[in-house]
Amino acid sequence: MKNSANSGSRLEASYRERYAKVLKPLEEPLLGHIKQYFNGQPRIDRISVRAKEIVSFMEKSNNRENGKLKYVDPLGQIQDQIGARIITFYRSDVEALDTMVQRYFTAIELKDRVPDSEWEFSYFGRHYVLVLPSDVIIDNFDKSMVPHFFELQIKTLFQHAWSEAGHDLGYKPGQQPLTADQKRLLAFSSAQAWGADHVFEQLFQERHAPAKTLFTPSIIPPK
Repeated sequence: MKNSANSGSRLEASYRERYAKVLKPLEEPLLGHIKQYFNGQPRIDRISVRAKEIVSFMEKSNNRENGKLKYVDPLGQIQDQIGARIITFYRSDVEALDTMVQRYFTAIELKDRVPDSEWEFSYFGRHYVLVLPSDVIIDNFDKSMVPHFFELQIKTLFQHAWSEAGHDLGYKPGQQPLTADQKRLLAFSSAQAWGADHVFEQLFQERHAPAKTLFTPSIIPPK
């Protein structure tokens, strides 16, 4: 469906139908599909799947780049209409899980979401766009409504906590824009979460490093 000034209500109606008939019913089978690969992995805090809310979809469909609508065909182009998250303990766990994602899913896109500058702190996380597995598609679905892709995010506990609270405080519809000092406070909290991630990763590596030999006697060959 083409996006234009007078097609918003039709787009919303179409997405509302897709949300009710396909995206919400997809949550449980997609969650089960992902869990069969990852449930036995250590230090996973949770795995979740959620269809994109109607308000969030409509907001995203109106995103602009260089003054023009970013999505000409939102129903076909927006790739996170259904999204999954894996929350794990440590930064190195993200790399271990990445290997499994590449093994068991078909990745279309992989992106580490980081601030534009090393002097900035905001959102961190690893995002994938993956082909939707065919075995999660229920037989009675209208296949024209089924998205081809889903988004998977892998985050540490600190990345997840910051993004959830930061979104609630700064990006919910209808809220007043953040002041400059409020933005700095959010950036400060992100820097602290980033630092905590690194501290916990360092401690994890030190605690699980092979034990060092305190004394190694020299071996002197007999004369």
